[in-house]
Amino acid sequence: MAFDVRADRSPQGPKPLLAERTKFFELISNGYGFREAAKIVGVTYRTTKRWRSGDNRTKKAGMVAPIGERPYRPRLSSRYLSERDRVFIADRVLAGWSLRAIAAEMKRSPSTISREISRNAHPDSGDYRPYAAQARADSRRPRPKVGKIAGNGELRAFVQAKLDLRWSPEQISRTLRREFPDREEMRVVHETIYLALYVGA
Repeated sequence: MAFDVRADRSPQGPKPLLAERTKFFELISNGYGFREAAKIVGVTYRTTKRWRSGDNRTKKAGMVAPIGERPYRPRLSSRYLSERDRVFIADRVLAGWSLRAIAAEMKRSPSTISREISRNAHPDSGDYRPYAAQARADSRRPRPKVGKIAGNGELRAFVQAKLDLRWSPEQISRTLRREFPDREEMRVVHETIYLALYVGA
């Protein structure tokens, strides 16, 4: 269905601008900048800032825009909540959904939703803003452990030099044991070298 861009940016009262909001995020996902996308759909940049923070309220105090009919579709990998999950939660919270209702729609436990909101809501206002919540969650997530070869410059240089000579990982591993018998940090099994070749261990 074609989307008609609004030419008139005059105040819209309690109109929820659902079509504009949907089109705005579609443009962002296609690589448009925030200001450019706002101009295309015919809303102010300030309005899009509210949308991006998860605030879908209209300008009239107390009004909440209706939630669209599109059902929630969980990702295949569900260990962590995604940014899309957090936008979904924020929209439903603003619409007055209970935590149990949100959890049921997302096929998550109510405790997961409760913990997400309590841990990642704004520390001062208590508002749940999905993009800020995503940033807080990312900052707490453990960083990948640096592999033994990648974290040891001397070992990495030795292994790389032998690989450049077309040595096999088995040959390199045996040579390391022979040349550095008393230095545990300079010894790796050949499986670790293979792993480094494929995933940067």
